[in-house]
Amino acid sequence: MSIAVLGGGAFGTALAVALGRKRAVTLWARDVTGLHDTRQSPRLAGVTLPDAVTVTGDLNEAASRDTLLLSVPMQQLSTLLDRIATPLDGHALVACCKGIDLAEGVGPSALIARHQPGSVPAVLTGPSFAGDIARGLPTALTLACGDEPRGRALQEHLSTPVLRLYRSDDMIGAELGGALKNVIAIACGACIGAGLGDSARAALMTRGFAEMMRLSARLGARPETLTGLSGLGDLTLTCTSDGSRNYRFGLALGRGEEFDPSVTVEGAATARAAARLSTELDLPLPVCSVVADLSQGRLTVRQAMDTLLSRPLKDE
Repeated sequence: MSIAVLGGGAFGTALAVALGRKRAVTLWARDVTGLHDTRQSPRLAGVTLPDAVTVTGDLNEAASRDTLLLSVPMQQLSTLLDRIATPLDGHALVACCKGIDLAEGVGPSALIARHQPGSVPAVLTGPSFAGDIARGLPTALTLACGDEPRGRALQEHLSTPVLRLYRSDDMIGAELGGALKNVIAIACGACIGAGLGDSARAALMTRGFAEMMRLSARLGARPETLTGLSGLGDLTLTCTSDGSRNYRFGLALGRGEEFDPSVTVEGAATARAAARLSTELDLPLPVCSVVADLSQGRLTVRQAMDTLLSRPLKDE
């Protein structure tokens, strides 16, 4: 199995580093300046690419590998797939991005199926920070694939002694867990940034997780997938650590501070997509809807809190 990672950001580079300790890997990046000579990425300070990692700026050359790990921001995934010149029939395309495409209203596996219909889609997701993976710290992720034989093969070839992959065939549940937890992480960051306390954060995590379960079930996911690594596991990590970009974005909102516009915050776009689904499906998602308004400047943190606290009392 030949492997390429498409995307030279922190997470894509970390995956290339982790897999490159075990086997040959190609890493495609839009800007390879310095990577060839220094073998280090500015996205991962102090981490050196293993000798087995080949860096290229030629997308189509990298896409000739039979397994492609797609590690670009969710809102750029369809563009990346369309840029590849040849059909990827039979190739395994593993989405490593988390979110819902705003233009098409679907997750990464559906985008792959639409833009590369002859390929085998899969999803790699779960509680993981790029720095931990690159440094070889123990990490467990979910690998979801609807094709069982290919899923087992991917699990075997993409696992390492410290990167443990658990297999699932519920791609919808895996990708929704990874997408929606980012929305709740923004809410939790805003809560802490505004000084509302740990008890309020725990309440947001719990009620937010209930929304994740409701929406995912409506869209065909299995509940047990959301209680696993790709749902509850990832939610726990991103709602409690400033290693999460979404959580840091929420912190900045809560403190009334500017946030670096160059940093990708997947949860902001996902909140907008979730709010749209809430309306289309007539399914109340108050936390997601508030985060959509908050991230677009339509609500202040105080107004968001008042909106949630003024909802009618109900059974749990």
